[in-house]
Amino acid sequence: MTLRIIPAIMSGGAGTRLWPLSTEDHPKQFHTLMGPRTLFAETVGRMSGEVGDITFAPPIVLCGEKHVPRVRVVLDEASAQAAAIVIEPAARNTAAVAASAAAIGQSIDPSALVLLVPSDHAIANVSAFHKAILRAAVVANDHIVTFGVAPSHPATGYGYIKCGDELARGAFAVEEFKEKPNAQTAQHYLNDGGYFWNSGMFLFAPETLLNEFDANPAIRDCALDALKAATRNGDEIRLGAAYLNAPAQPLDIAVMERTARAAVAPCDIGWADIGSWAELWRLAPRNANGFALLGPAASADTSKIEASGVKVMAIEGNDLVVVATPDGLLILPRERAADFAAI
Repeated sequence: MTLRIIPAIMSGGAGTRLWPLSTEDHPKQFHTLMGPRTLFAETVGRMSGEVGDITFAPPIVLCGEKHVPRVRVVLDEASAQAAAIVIEPAARNTAAVAASAAAIGQSIDPSALVLLVPSDHAIANVSAFHKAILRAAVVANDHIVTFGVAPSHPATGYGYIKCGDELARGAFAVEEFKEKPNAQTAQHYLNDGGYFWNSGMFLFAPETLLNEFDANPAIRDCALDALKAATRNGDEIRLGAAYLNAPAQPLDIAVMERTARAAVAPCDIGWADIGSWAELWRLAPRNANGFALLGPAASADTSKIEASGVKVMAIEGNDLVVVATPDGLLILPRERAADFAAI
């Protein structure tokens, strides 16, 4: 039997830790950071059409007003049609987004599962991702399944999930969510083998997710009220003002850490949340001089850098992140890049 999935793509972030490349007007998901296509286009592409036993329905895209034109450009370039472009009056974090996506997904096809994903992640092994979806789907009718990514190194910038009892082959109850660890703890998690990075991707039946907001109903109720009062124009749904009253919480805190229905499907899919210049440096190819270059940049040695037409001199600068765009110039030690966020 074919599994029907409604992708729900979250595209509301500004990616301020990748400033000055990523800005509120042109956030990182609309940049070509990992290849010839934007991160948003890659996200749409890996959840399109029929893939083996999965049928991906047209996606729900959730974003802010100013990003609608960029969303449409990407969809047009991918020859894709959205089921709905849901426009938030203001960002309220991922719990309100998830409630909105669940309600809209339920109205489209109550028997389908909703796959809620960020628009700015990289997945190198798409085939493995599809196999993980099939494993997760076995328990997703009565659980909210997050995808736990097999850690490749002791990262301190990600939250972790500890696996509990096996619910079905390749799907486990969540024993505990762990906050971002220090280096020693991250190494312990890696050595133990029972811990996985929290990817922030979720698979669920719409009714199951909406019911699990009972412990924290204000977010769900505000999202549903905003949807009832929404104005609609073609495929665009502009949520009503009630959305602004939703408490701004991530889905992990609002639901996943409270529910007994949290599950995890561990996977090794070449995943990366490109959330800092340090992470992008780790993933980027090097040139002959050992530099990781992105975009129209040229580097002759450790002191001469040119990017986007901006010439930069860094005297005896070692292990630096240097980003030059028309919007600004950033220079900082790579070891501090994970801590940086533009104000």
